[in-house]
Amino acid sequence: MPTKKETTFENAIERLEEIVEMLESGEAPLDESLSLFEEGVKLVKMCNDKLEKADASVTKLVNVDGELVEKPFEEDEGNEN
Repeated sequence: MPTKKETTFENAIERLEEIVEMLESGEAPLDESLSLFEEGVKLVKMCNDKLEKADASVTKLVNVDGELVEKPFEEDEGNEN
């Protein structure tokens, strides 16, 4: 597996899918299952960190007195999805 610096979000998700399949099959010995689980936890944390950074960088353009201004993107408080 690539090092943490080389791991993209997409590669991490792909590896997580592989790990889930291996764990769900129940064919891996206990020690291997634990190692896979630990790897999966690290990948989930890395993906969460990347998503939080992406979320923090999302902005929207707002028309203020005829000028476009960047504002942080915030979900509408009344929007319940």
